[in-house]
Amino acid sequence: MRQFFKYVLATVTGLFVFGLLSLLVLVVFVAALASSDNKEVTVASDSVLELKLDKPIAERESRHSFGAMFSSQADDIGLDQLKASIRRAKTDADIKGIFLNVELVQGGMASLEEVRDALLDFKKSGKFIVAYADAASEKSYYLTSLANRIYLNPQGTLEFNGLSSETMYYKNLFSKAGIEPQIFRVGSFKSAVEPFFRENMSDSARLQTTSFLNSINDFTLGHVAEARKISPARLKVISDSMLVHNADDAKRLGLVTHLGYYDQALDYMKGKLGVEKDDKLSLVSLGDYSKADDEEGSTSGNRIAVIYADGDIVTGKGSDDNIGSTKFAEAIRKARLDDKVKAVVLRVNSPGGSSLASDIIYREVLLTKKVKPIVCSMSDVAASGGYFIAMGCDTIVAHPNTITGSIGVFGVLPNIEPLLRDKLGITTDRVTTGMFSDFPTVTRALTPFEKTQFQNEINRIYADFTTKAAQGRHMPVEKLRGYASGRVWSGSEAKARGLVDVLGSFDDALRIAARRAKLREGDYRIQKLPRQRTFAETIFSGFSEEVKLRMVKEEMGPMYPVYQQYKKLSEMKGAQMRMPFELNIN
Repeated sequence: MRQFFKYVLATVTGLFVFGLLSLLVLVVFVAALASSDNKEVTVASDSVLELKLDKPIAERESRHSFGAMFSSQADDIGLDQLKASIRRAKTDADIKGIFLNVELVQGGMASLEEVRDALLDFKKSGKFIVAYADAASEKSYYLTSLANRIYLNPQGTLEFNGLSSETMYYKNLFSKAGIEPQIFRVGSFKSAVEPFFRENMSDSARLQTTSFLNSINDFTLGHVAEARKISPARLKVISDSMLVHNADDAKRLGLVTHLGYYDQALDYMKGKLGVEKDDKLSLVSLGDYSKADDEEGSTSGNRIAVIYADGDIVTGKGSDDNIGSTKFAEAIRKARLDDKVKAVVLRVNSPGGSSLASDIIYREVLLTKKVKPIVCSMSDVAASGGYFIAMGCDTIVAHPNTITGSIGVFGVLPNIEPLLRDKLGITTDRVTTGMFSDFPTVTRALTPFEKTQFQNEINRIYADFTTKAAQGRHMPVEKLRGYASGRVWSGSEAKARGLVDVLGSFDDALRIAARRAKLREGDYRIQKLPRQRTFAETIFSGFSEEVKLRMVKEEMGPMYPVYQQYKKLSEMKGAQMRMPFELNIN
């Protein structure tokens, strides 16, 4: 027995020592990473800022992402960080130019417009912008079209054939699986649920998509025409006729200035800076340059709170990838009650989500509006629930190519009884204390009476949505409903109909908020909300979820978007205010 206890004690002691050592290693690891994050970065004279936009562009950089540490696929580029670095480079004597090394830019149209505006402002300094691509997508070319020199690999390609939007439909999949989506909606344009019960676009969905896609395309062509000194009509012919098949076509038609390789683009910049060909060009990466960025070092006690609402709108605290009603209501409330915060900018990039969660956030916007200016800046998407949380602001600012509107409501309740019975051989039975005690349920079809009650609730929420929107936009409710019914608009279309106030950027929204708060430029600091998680918080709370998500993505490959749709369908609780469909513009 004594021998037994000795072994047990030795085992427990070993486990304790192992755990202590593991904790010590983790602490050292965290400290090392923290010190690397805080290391001082110096910029040599005659340097070029290299913008290699090979990661998704998000509203804010995902700091301390665990996946980014152990994978060559870093998570994203923060739009705020990117713009701040370009602004700083404009006046930085050590930075002589920008090198746009881009191929497949991953960002929404409004986000690209923000970056493009920052680059145009940079050019006012007289410094050069050189772009290079082995192959350029439509979005990549739009961003680089303003460069002084545009290099395209002689064997490369340039996509210039217009924009498209493709939607996946799951009716046949659900039919084969034995899942019956029970649909409730208001508005002929509220086509968010169409992928669940159709095989293709409805006429109304095609009409609205054609309208806003052409609006965005015309806006894009106009800016390319201005940059490349080619008439918009000529560019339209080049695009519609797909005259660009290879690099030679792109050069002949004036879309790029030079055909050349990466080293030739570097040699040109060396010549501009007086660097010998055999010497190394000083290229500073965005990551390194942003670490040295001290742009927001104002000592003013005044603040403008910028609240980033990015992702689906959900009830509760949510996660880093969505807009949790509890967390965002708290962030707006914090800004409202802080006397140092003189104004608020609500930055919205959301296709919508839960109607309940949207209304909770909207309420906090209204309360804030009563005591201090609150301005909405719409990013790539501010539609349905995204529009709902924006419509209570003093002023709504949108890009011409923002996707907005989609004022409508829907609900989905899947009936999986056929799946259980016919596919899996499972049947259900129940005991209730009343006729409707099991309502709602997914294991049987709804009765006609239950469907009527569900639809009535959707109608009530739609009436509330449109009434509040009409109040916020100061127009008769019947007039607003003429722009509603779930229809999606581009920013330009929305401005023409009074759904937004100003066409402009985030910086325009910030200036409007400062002006309304009677703050001079430089007399305030930016306070970003909600607070992002620290590295330690990411490790101890977010690692497992992030790893699981990464494993699912790798396992499912091209089928991951289908899995995402299934997950969204299963998580739709209560009435929804969402975009008509998963919008991807290519």
